[in-house]
Amino acid sequence: MRLPVTPPAAPAHPVPTHLLMTADSVGGVWTYALDLAQELAAGGLRVTLAVLGPSPQDDQTAAARAIPGLELIDTGLPLDWMAEDPAAIRRGAEALGTLARRLGVDLVHLNSPALAADAGFTVPVVGVCHSCLATWWATLRGGALPGDFLWRIEVLARGYRACDALAAPSTAFAQATAAAYGLPPPVVVRNGRRPPPGGGLGGRERFVFTAGRLWDDGKNIATLDAAAALLEAPVVAAGSLEGPGGNHRTLRHAATLGRLDAASIAAWLARAPVFASAALYEPFGLTVLEAAQAGCALVLSDIATFRELWDGAALFVEPRDSAALAATIRRLLDDPGEAGRLGEAARLKAGQYGMEPMASGMRGLYRSVLARHTSTPSRKEAVA
Repeated sequence: MRLPVTPPAAPAHPVPTHLLMTADSVGGVWTYALDLAQELAAGGLRVTLAVLGPSPQDDQTAAARAIPGLELIDTGLPLDWMAEDPAAIRRGAEALGTLARRLGVDLVHLNSPALAADAGFTVPVVGVCHSCLATWWATLRGGALPGDFLWRIEVLARGYRACDALAAPSTAFAQATAAAYGLPPPVVVRNGRRPPPGGGLGGRERFVFTAGRLWDDGKNIATLDAAAALLEAPVVAAGSLEGPGGNHRTLRHAATLGRLDAASIAAWLARAPVFASAALYEPFGLTVLEAAQAGCALVLSDIATFRELWDGAALFVEPRDSAALAATIRRLLDDPGEAGRLGEAARLKAGQYGMEPMASGMRGLYRSVLARHTSTPSRKEAVA
């Protein structure tokens, strides 16, 4: 007797096959997007990476082109925080929506969630909260927002509300985002990086290293520069002193290297016994993670994000106290044994923030929004 054929059950959680992800080449979002895209593509997901704002540098383009299953598109569209007016963001959003429909993607991952509201996406949208002007201003300035910030924040608020789900890289920043925009806290999916070959362990020299967007007031390089004047060892800083909006930073005591590619940063970290960051505003801090993976002893500003991520594996100082920062750094430089023990603690802690947990967290979020989308007749309207 022939048994009846039972069709296979549909998966409880649909899996995306083609993802459109936005990125920019200016800061840590590029590193985040490229690492995540590589991990997702290795798992069989087709990823199209749409670059907004300034074109990637040659080394960035080469790194993206080397990833199998990744298509890179330099859109020429403006970043929301660099756009001249709301109309420019709206036009960029509409162009991105057109691109998503032309490519036939089944999910959109926005690292610039301000674009969600006006894009007319017909597929689910996940937005990732990497940073924003409202939380940056509340941390660094406080008080009434300048007019040029107000409309940008309003556009981002609309974008946040238009996303099917939001993620943030730390609990501290998820809570700050929720408070600033009157939203439920985004899902926390911590960032990750691949550790360097060999664990980044090597001979250590007597100097302090830092890296990041040196032009950004939130990185507070001024305090580390002032601490450099009190130290007998060099403080070496990698990163651009010129911001895309014309911001400029001058350092008087720290040695500056300019922008370095990923391999050069890794080489400096392998030699540095101490990595320091006096950041005032930091939603996560990818360079801190890279330093920890390389076994550097961490000296960090005592802010909520760093406490959440590195408590027990770093020394903390008040972020504007250059004398305390210098004294803490000197203590580690003078005691290589303590620096080594702290660096090993940081390296072990960094094991919690790898690529697999980040990719798994995002895949879970993708499946969740796809499941909700397939259970409803049509894409929800963007909230005005």
